[in-house]
Amino acid sequence: MAGYLNTKINQVYHLEVDETHTLYIEECGNPEGQPVLFLHGGPGGSVGEPSRCFFNPEKYRIILFDQRGTGQSQPFLSLENNTVLDSVADIEKIRQYLQIEQWYVFGGSYGTTLALAYAIHYPKQVQHLILRGIFLGRQSDVDWLFQEGAGYFYPEEFERFKNYIPEAEQDDLVTAYYQRMLDSDESVRDEACYEWSQWETAIVKLVQNPKDLRQTVTNGDRSIGLLESHYFAHKMFWEEDNYLLNRVDKLQDIPMDIVHGRYDVDCRLSGAYELQQLCPKAKLHIVALGSHTPYDDAMFTKLVSIMDELAR
Repeated sequence: MAGYLNTKINQVYHLEVDETHTLYIEECGNPEGQPVLFLHGGPGGSVGEPSRCFFNPEKYRIILFDQRGTGQSQPFLSLENNTVLDSVADIEKIRQYLQIEQWYVFGGSYGTTLALAYAIHYPKQVQHLILRGIFLGRQSDVDWLFQEGAGYFYPEEFERFKNYIPEAEQDDLVTAYYQRMLDSDESVRDEACYEWSQWETAIVKLVQNPKDLRQTVTNGDRSIGLLESHYFAHKMFWEEDNYLLNRVDKLQDIPMDIVHGRYDVDCRLSGAYELQQLCPKAKLHIVALGSHTPYDDAMFTKLVSIMDELAR
């Protein structure tokens, strides 16, 4: 991985978006450059130094933020008013706060879900979508990852994930995990978050590095486990299963680069293909040696090259 290392933070903001939540926001790069918003995955991920490495800091005004309940946003792990559409509203508040007229929106994994939802609601504010590892938030997408699908590729790891839950509850693993993550006993909550996060960590790369599998639970595990299970147990808080693709008419005029690894086990390539087929200005880039993570060489190189090309 190379890209644009050591991009410095110019300014940090703490934006109060409602009575409960205050978002942590970073601004990097050229204040006069092309604005680009980075959307992290999850739900429950956060931003960090690697998140900045895709963008030439001489060309881009780079905006990053931790979504509700995650990272350095406050309160940490809050589930109150924490839905996709709450985050859509947050993005628009950030744009207005920073006095940005239009911007590129760059999202990965659940960040693609959020980017698409934002573009559907605010199409005139989006100049270009750059989407990596499409997750459309349908029940079939959730089931693939947490019930039946991805486990065919990683049977040993999935067996551990599944068998943490008693057999009587294994027909709905997401709900079973979510209930444990809400337990009054902190040790029960942490153990469930740890097992959830270990499963995802085990399948995110083309070749797994054993060092990536942590021995103890971290705050990142806690937010990924709790927020993902919260969203997925509540069917993404949408009134219909295929919320995004049912609204692609709003995306018809937005240029779009979709980057998806051929061997992405987390999120199915078929979802990226379906989206591209419905969006006339979308290009689908299938990365032959790509998996789900954007930080393996093949995926990272492709994403940086697209951003460099757009900067020209």
